[in-house]
Parts: sequence; C-alpha cells; structure tokens
Amino acid sequence: ASIKGYLRAGSQNAALKREMEIARIRLKEAEAVRQENARLKGLLAIREGEVKPVAVARLVGSTASSTRRFAYLGAGSAQGVRVGMSVVSPRGVVGRILETGRNSSRVLLLLDPESVLPVRRSYDSLVAFAEGRGDSLLRIKLVNLGINPLKAGDLFVTSGAGGYYQPGKAVAIVTEKTSDGGLARIVSDPAGTDFVAVMPVFEPEAAKVAGTSVGQAVAQ
Repeated sequence: ASIKGYLRAGSQNAALKREMEIARIRLKEAEAVRQENARLKGLLAIREGEVKPVAVARLVGSTASSTRRFAYLGAGSAQGVRVGMSVVSPRGVVGRILETGRNSSRVLLLLDPESVLPVRRSYDSLVAFAEGRGDSLLRIKLVNLGINPLKAGDLFVTSGAGGYYQPGKAVAIVTEKTSDGGLARIVSDPAGTDFVAVMPVFEPEAAKVAGTSVGQAVAQ
C-alpha cells in the first residue's frame, strides 16, 4: 500500500506540473491579449464573440526524422479546411495548412526550415520572426538589431502580422541568446500533440496580399 501510494503521488505530481506549465502559458497569453486590445481599441472594430475553429481533428503522423517538418491532419476540404489556416493545440501554435485533400491535409510545422512566423514578446512590443531550423528549436530573429534584450524564459506569441494567425497565441520560449536574437523551444511540440483545432485565417485580405507579395518575390 505504501509503494502504491508513492507511485500514485509521483504520477499526480507530474500531472500537476504539466497543468501548472499550461496555466503559466495561459496567463502570459492573457497578458499579451490585454496589451494587444489596449493598442487596438478605438482603432479597429472589435469582433463580437470568440473565433470558432473550422475543424477539430487528430494529427495522424509527422516527419520527425526528416529536415522538412510536416504533419498530416485527419480533416480536409470536406470539413472546411483551407490552405493557410492555422493549426493550434491547447498549448499554442503548431503550424498552418499547406495542402488539402478531401478528408486530410498536410500541415507545415513551425519547426520546418521554410516556416517563418511574425511574433512579439508577450509582455512588450518587441517584434521578431520565429524561423524553423528543421530540429526541435526555433530561431528568434529580431527585427531591430542592436543591444539584444532577450533573456531565457521570454515567451513569444503570434503578432498577427501577415493576417494568417490570430494575435496572442503562444509560440515559443527562449532558451538561449544569440548575436541576432535567440533560440527557443516550441511551446506546442507536435510529437506530443494528438488533437488540434484548425482556425480560420484571421485577416483574409491581409493574408491574400502577403501571399501575393511572397509569390512575386519567389518568381523574381
């Protein structure tokens, strides 16, 4: 009975630690949203109600052994999923829809070397880009170079720039400073994620303009 109680206490402690980590992330996200609202209030029309997911589905596989980082989602165009929509878990951003079939989709993970996401630090207006490296970390590159103000533990959230992602969603936590930014651990590791939500493109017109600009740059 003593051994059984000890083992049960260990598993309960591990579960409580996971819950506390998620709670800390939610608190920082809430602070980021509060600041975002303070900046935009009076400038933008506030949308009524929460943004509802287009679909909730399981991540059915991922390319963990490749330098390209994709995952496959058990929902597609028949469920309303479209290219460019963001994919999120309860912890934060996982990636965005790259291709769709009728009942499945391919997700470009944040860890992919082709993934570049506009972000900002959760408690101020420090903007940066989160770039995938093909491994388990993201590269945080500061937009304004100078004295590097980053420190370990800084949480970066989506900025909303580009129009694809809703602002204020957790992305990564800085683990190490570099000359032009830092390295960060992704908050929502796809390897430990089963069910995810597909969210609509936050600002379709802005995303359309951003996508056109990228396409022209690639063509040139």
